[in-house]
Amino acid sequence: MTQATENADTAGPFGPRDAHDAFHVFDTTLRDGAQREGINLTVADKLTIARHLDEFGVGFIEGGWPGANPRDTEFFARAAEEITFKNAQLVAFGATRRAGAKAADDPQVNALLASGAPVITLVAKSHDRHVELALRTTLDENLAMIADTVAYLREQGRRVFVDCEHFFDGYRANPAYAKSVVRTAHEAGADVVILCDTNGGMLPAQVQAVVSTVLADTGARLGIHAQDDTGCAVANTLAAVDAGATHVQCTANGYGERVGNANLFPVVAALELKYGKRVLPEGSLKEMTRISHAIAEVVNLTPSTHQPYVGVSAFAHKAGLHASAIKVDPDLYQHIDPELVGNTMRMLVSDMAGRASVELKGKELGVDLGGDRALVGRVVERVKERELKGYTYEAADASFELLLREEVEGRARRYFRVESWRAIVEDLPDGTHANEATVKLWAKGERIVTTGEGNGPVNALDNALRRGLERIYPQLAKLELVDYKVRILEGRHGTESTTRVLISTSDGQGEWATVGVADNVIAASWQALEDAYTYGLLRAGVEPTE
Repeated sequence: MTQATENADTAGPFGPRDAHDAFHVFDTTLRDGAQREGINLTVADKLTIARHLDEFGVGFIEGGWPGANPRDTEFFARAAEEITFKNAQLVAFGATRRAGAKAADDPQVNALLASGAPVITLVAKSHDRHVELALRTTLDENLAMIADTVAYLREQGRRVFVDCEHFFDGYRANPAYAKSVVRTAHEAGADVVILCDTNGGMLPAQVQAVVSTVLADTGARLGIHAQDDTGCAVANTLAAVDAGATHVQCTANGYGERVGNANLFPVVAALELKYGKRVLPEGSLKEMTRISHAIAEVVNLTPSTHQPYVGVSAFAHKAGLHASAIKVDPDLYQHIDPELVGNTMRMLVSDMAGRASVELKGKELGVDLGGDRALVGRVVERVKERELKGYTYEAADASFELLLREEVEGRARRYFRVESWRAIVEDLPDGTHANEATVKLWAKGERIVTTGEGNGPVNALDNALRRGLERIYPQLAKLELVDYKVRILEGRHGTESTTRVLISTSDGQGEWATVGVADNVIAASWQALEDAYTYGLLRAGVEPTE
């Protein structure tokens, strides 16, 4: 059932509420997850992740704090123009008004409205000590700040959630005041009041007891936001659900400050497969492994091999007792069918690809495999071979589609044939560098030799290739490289290493990613560039000539 059909009667000025309003899956990867050490998201990264999360089917995507920094402000502006959300609503995060002011006059509050987000999450202090020491105001004024800000935003037509920061520690110190914060937010019009384990020190039994008490004493709709400092964020989230919480805040792959947040994927899988709750659109759970790995590639972090449900080792079995049992009945050593979450069982060390995943991906990409088991088998084996060399197709759909079409059509799609290429970096006396590339290629029976300059050797190669081909293929003029990521893979001997490059390209209508792997960054980049241009011509409907 779609968002629009199930909740058309609750539609407001910013469109329908999420498809499963009785239970919220709220993702904060773009804000809280981005606070993880080593993650530095560009606006383009955030847009890409938002698309993945919307495709996965979460109900809410917290995009950041508009007005607090230019990047988040730009994200909301671009998201409004560039993304048509199918499942999620975009959420802006901010704080309650300042002490002694009016919400209507607070620039930060008005920046939340200016973002255009239909939903706003306000962070509020619920620990009395934080109110007095951090906000430097009175407990009563803090309650007034919450009530005034929530009421003002509701008057402006926004849906409001309130994050009670440090709630569990505050409840331990002063339960009456912590509950008064929840009650105040609820009575002012907040749809959900979220109890936050900001320091991540709680355990499941404690969370369940507190949530049960607060729910009974306040009557508010409650949510849970758990940090993972005790390693219990997922368990704490589920304990809160057991106690009556109907809103869970998570991040993809558990990204977040310090050791991270409640991991979106095991939380959702547990809710769907263990609790029997429908919290995603039908069929979305099978995309979970792919989405998890794709987001990991965007943030440029290696996917955790042992992550529950989606890790490459989550359903891996070595030879011996386990392997023998698996041959008889896979359920003997697996708690679920891995295909339910888009993963695959592995008897040996190999890549993620299996027949089912190849067939599903082919269908998604519009490539008819015709039920040809031999064909699918060849694709699987080729993917295994290439992934052992360092390739990954989780975040490089364009390269995978080219590989798939080559097997289906019996030949590679070639719009040009490269004779040779070279890139030169010259160190100049003034400390600067000059980058020049030469490309020799054949296209439509014509030999072409071009040179290009750039701010780096890869940029110079891109310029040379583009210059050589645009005259013959004017469609390439629309192409633009929008992202470039490099990962050094583990070497086999001493200081030897393998380099993987992921390139994202746009034609103004959409984006695609390609991958290259070689023993040096320039060669890997060239492979990804070739695939990017080839896929761009395929996408433009140009017939291959070589």
